[in-house]
Amino acid sequence: MTMTLPLQPLNADLLARALPLLDEEWLARDADLAPVLPVVLARNVGQDWHKAGTFRHHLVGVARSLAMWQQPRDVRLLGLLHSVYGNAFVDLVKFDPAKERARVREIAGESAEHLVYLFCTQSRTQFVQRVLAGALESDGSLVLEKDGKPHTLTPYEVAAFTIVSMADTIEQWFSWQDDIYSRFPTVQHRPQAVHWAASLWPGPMRPSGRMVSQINALGRALQHPGLKGLLPMPPVFNGCTAELSATDEAAATSLYWSVIQQDQPLADLDVATAVLESAVRHNPWVGEPQMVLAQLYLSAGRNADAAAAAASALQQFSAWGNSWDKRVQWDAWVAWTRILQQSATEGTWPERLDKLNNVALRG
Repeated sequence: MTMTLPLQPLNADLLARALPLLDEEWLARDADLAPVLPVVLARNVGQDWHKAGTFRHHLVGVARSLAMWQQPRDVRLLGLLHSVYGNAFVDLVKFDPAKERARVREIAGESAEHLVYLFCTQSRTQFVQRVLAGALESDGSLVLEKDGKPHTLTPYEVAAFTIVSMADTIEQWFSWQDDIYSRFPTVQHRPQAVHWAASLWPGPMRPSGRMVSQINALGRALQHPGLKGLLPMPPVFNGCTAELSATDEAAATSLYWSVIQQDQPLADLDVATAVLESAVRHNPWVGEPQMVLAQLYLSAGRNADAAAAAASALQQFSAWGNSWDKRVQWDAWVAWTRILQQSATEGTWPERLDKLNNVALRG
């Protein structure tokens, strides 16, 4: 590489945790989550629209990230059930909180149900605003307003809600929400008639240009002395220690998308490659720009560079357990990246375009 890129080596243990989750039936084999799944599916979550997929896709995707992050049972169940009582963001009440809390306690346990109920009934907007504002108490607790009265979240609840909010956001957020939910958690309310074009779901499916840095800020809040050590630290952003600025995120998304939209000269690879390298320098914490860069390196015969970029992309995909670019699902990004890694290692990248249709993972 002409200039050093902030690529990360692939952690074999992290990849080993990710590979079983590529199977669509992974959740049915999870001893903690599997007993709860049929009850949730019976509430027709697979038929409800939700952002980049169905409500089932969303719940399972959030739980998948939490599984990757090795969270305890009650936090993983919070991820799987985090909206089933409904909340201010989604009008999807799958269990009536006035009548069915006992049913949820029966399937999930008291600790998990308590977290689910509180997560659904407490203001999520207020929670995110105050965490981002650094309003945590010295012991890691957080005072919010609920029903017109102060309500204190314990440090454990704050840590659990922060981690689930990180997983919840990365699973669902893309440019359509950037447009209709502008500047969350300080939402810009705009009449639909004036901004009708922004409401055309799913829009261009561009990755978010602003929410990864917000997830980063939530993750860094977990370094608070009152929260650190309460729950396993998510492996994203180098264990939530590295900072990603909003400016760098916006630049990286714009540069990446300009290549995806083929706004760069394509007669040669040099310009598109340089643009993607710049995107990676701005934001090295998502896998898709590194994955596309690996393919450009392969096309240029730069196998060693391609292998490094593909390994770093796999590291990011494994760390998140969800995709950043929602045009295809997480498992598809991982599958293609493993093809790139294999081709870079073996020096077998096709010289003819039609042969790209034939590539397959071996072994």
